[in-house]
Amino acid sequence: MKVIDLIKDNKKTTFSFEILPPLKGNSIEKVYSVIDKLCEFDPKYINITSHHSEYVYKTMPDGTYQKVNIRKRPGAVAIAAAIQNKYGITAVPHIICKGFTKDETEYALIDLNFLGVYDLLLLRGDIKTVEAAQLSTAESHNHACDLQQQVNNFNEGIALDGSKFDKPVVPFSYGVAGYPEKHEEAPNMDSDIFFLKEKVKNGADYIVTQMFFDNEKYYSFVNRCRAEGITVPIIPGIKPVVLRNQLTVLPKIFRSEIPEPFAIELRKCKNDEEAKQVGIEWCIQQCKDLIAHGIPSLHFYSLMASDSIKKVAKEIY
Repeated sequence: MKVIDLIKDNKKTTFSFEILPPLKGNSIEKVYSVIDKLCEFDPKYINITSHHSEYVYKTMPDGTYQKVNIRKRPGAVAIAAAIQNKYGITAVPHIICKGFTKDETEYALIDLNFLGVYDLLLLRGDIKTVEAAQLSTAESHNHACDLQQQVNNFNEGIALDGSKFDKPVVPFSYGVAGYPEKHEEAPNMDSDIFFLKEKVKNGADYIVTQMFFDNEKYYSFVNRCRAEGITVPIIPGIKPVVLRNQLTVLPKIFRSEIPEPFAIELRKCKNDEEAKQVGIEWCIQQCKDLIAHGIPSLHFYSLMASDSIKKVAKEIY
């Protein structure tokens, strides 16, 4: 079943989570260990992040510079297929614009269709670590809406070069990202929601939000979306705080505001273990409130947080 059906056909708030592929040299067992830890809560789908290569320039003995790729990870396509084959759980690889060419995207779609992975999350992707040459190239999509069009064309049997092929028996279904506290590059929330509405018009079946720690931000965002005619499910993205420094790091990186009552408790913590427990307690209350408001699904960001997510899930499922 596709993600949208898994959400709609469930009477209870569904559970899902996102994993990060391991760095080069690590086996898939690291991925499996996270899934095994959380399987008891009946995850309806598992997202797999996708990352472009990241480079540094290393000084050589002769004084020249050599470009070195420092962040190679296995592809989301391979990991999605492995997860779906081993666990029988719907896998949702992220397909991103920046750092990947349109041709690479087409190959990914061909492989995913062949492997029976039919759910995607379409994203522009973080551009902070993308080289200028990659940002300016016409070989990559500029925005998620452009990426949607390529996927929509593939569903109709239209290749990147415009040639026709037998369209897939099972078309791709996909979600897109939403930002309860506004995307950092959007001039205002009205503009942000305008483009989100365009993505829904273009075929997005659901929206997954950036992490947030203040439920009122999420409720306000949902209300504004509904007022603009956006009717698809809006799934809250949740992450338990696990480190003391995340009090300042998460707002800086993800533009997610930490509510003052939460911040006060985190400032009292003497070490990361205390901060982790405070993060679990806040997340439990946050999730209980969301469930009480009838949200269709909770989606957890598991990076460094799988143990905390397990403790939260035990309290709410």
